[in-house]
Amino acid sequence: MPKVTSWLLGACVAFSPLMTFATTVQDDAHQTVSIQTPVRRVVSLLPSLTETVCALGACDRLVGVDRYSNWPASVQALPKLGGGIDPSIESVVAQRPDLVLMAGSTRGADRLQALGITVLRLEPRTRADVQRVLSTVASALGLPSSVAQQTWQDLQAGVDKAVSTLTPQARAQRVYVEVSPAPYGASESSFIGENLLRMGVANILPASMGPFPKVNPEFVVRAQPDVIIAGDSSRQSMQMRPGWSQLKVFSEERLCVFPQAQADILVRAGPRMAEGARLMVDCLNRAAAAKGKAS
Repeated sequence: MPKVTSWLLGACVAFSPLMTFATTVQDDAHQTVSIQTPVRRVVSLLPSLTETVCALGACDRLVGVDRYSNWPASVQALPKLGGGIDPSIESVVAQRPDLVLMAGSTRGADRLQALGITVLRLEPRTRADVQRVLSTVASALGLPSSVAQQTWQDLQAGVDKAVSTLTPQARAQRVYVEVSPAPYGASESSFIGENLLRMGVANILPASMGPFPKVNPEFVVRAQPDVIIAGDSSRQSMQMRPGWSQLKVFSEERLCVFPQAQADILVRAGPRMAEGARLMVDCLNRAAAAKGKAS
């Protein structure tokens, strides 16, 4: 074999992605996960992680998602593999994934690992979590760190732009954000609460309650928030809670109830966080205007 040809062949082997790819990442279960081959087939069992993969430009690597993943539209055509409490292990295995992304609370991780499947458990709840998960997923996918950094910077810029449109009257309000009708709320320590703090808006749920605490309905009645933000799934149950019908937010039209598609944006700690901030700002501005008319 000629020397030049031999050198070129050696160089191709040396730089082959299949030969050189290797990375190690840390997940939320405090496990060090080693990935030795390029990740081409990904299963995501948490909507915010599905959105993270797509925001990083790797949507084409997804081969299956949980039943709640619905953005971007292209993921709706993928096989649905269950949810957080009932993932279909057999269906996940059938997709032959190189990597499974799932929440720390999702069942089945140990079983999947026992079957030789690489699993990353990630469950973003705060702004710092969102940034960390972007970086971790990018690394696991073999993407340059600059991709995650640029995605985070764009997200930050979007939040800042939303905050800049908040009126002074809107900043003076106290808010309760409900993330599910149990009810669970978003406290100051959640990414939603952190965005409210960034806006200079008070949250009736303190950080000491944890990011997304279960809320005693009487707590909200006593707090008398100026604004309530919730998804449409909470609308009916709100009217049935003791004392809630007397809250001024109802009579003065300071209740913002979002349809499911917008509620998804609001409660998912992921790359659409800036859109969620814009939804909150629009609500707060409307509520402040309504309060001004009522007074």
